[in-house]
Amino acid sequence: MSELPHNREDVETKRVTFDNNELVRSLYGERNNNLRLIEKTLGITINIRGNDLTLQGSLSELEMAENLLNQLYGLLREGYPIYDRDVDYSLRILASNHKAELKPIFLDRVYIPSKKRTITPKSINQKNYIDSIRKYDIVFGIGPAGTGKTYLAMAMAISSLMKKEVNRVVLARPAVEAGEKLGFLPGDLYEKVNPYLRPLYDALHDIMDFESASRFIQTGIIEVAPLAFMRGRTLNDSFVILDEAQNATPEQMKMFLTRLGFSSKTVITGDITQTDLPEGKASGLIQARDILAHIPGIKIVYFGREDVVRHPLVQEIIDAYERIED
Repeated sequence: MSELPHNREDVETKRVTFDNNELVRSLYGERNNNLRLIEKTLGITINIRGNDLTLQGSLSELEMAENLLNQLYGLLREGYPIYDRDVDYSLRILASNHKAELKPIFLDRVYIPSKKRTITPKSINQKNYIDSIRKYDIVFGIGPAGTGKTYLAMAMAISSLMKKEVNRVVLARPAVEAGEKLGFLPGDLYEKVNPYLRPLYDALHDIMDFESASRFIQTGIIEVAPLAFMRGRTLNDSFVILDEAQNATPEQMKMFLTRLGFSSKTVITGDITQTDLPEGKASGLIQARDILAHIPGIKIVYFGREDVVRHPLVQEIIDAYERIED
């Protein structure tokens, strides 16, 4: 495939052999694209002869490539299909922790009966997030856009509903953009706040088929509402998600957190670098993070750029803005 410079004295060679022709084709990818991605990312060369691979490069990169290929092959043997995005996620995972085991991450499936594709974590932090939601009654997911904070929380909520662990799911979001301008928007209150809840509907319909989601919403089993509608309520036997929580005020955050009833779970997600509150107004998410971190039963999971599962350019955009802010 690609060639290493001839003048390099630190070039080492490793050989990796696999025993199943069909699995090898899946491991290599269409037109060997998976191997090309590994080459490009690690700066090595991979030469193919049937089921035998000869790897050339520096020793540390070769060890990582060998580890990666063997773990991906192990996933294929377990029936997990490998796509180029899985190779990308795996490279990121092993770059952050070269001793990481991929099987416990990728084989941890979130149970959604109506879902055509499997929902699984794609990073160590996403795995930690899912495990935390299973274990704790209140979980905060804090990090940049595209890290799966809301999507995975909603998948866990729908899974809990389907398994009858809860009786309903409540999805809330601050409508800070409405503010004082709400009265100028056309329509009744529902029509005014509905645009601010649209991202929650989009995520819900991506997780469930449209007919099931619509039926649950119409019967109140799934409720999508602005944060202000939570006041005065006690939510028992419920899975409650507050999205974009960085835009909640401290008063709103306290109000929301104290809605938690018996046999319920709450997940709060947000990005503390993207607060849209008026200048000088404190974020309830930042305050909650600072004062609740040491309470048993509450877990805070932090996400970083390595957890971004959107288009690869999203990582570059996050990095670019972080450089300016630093």
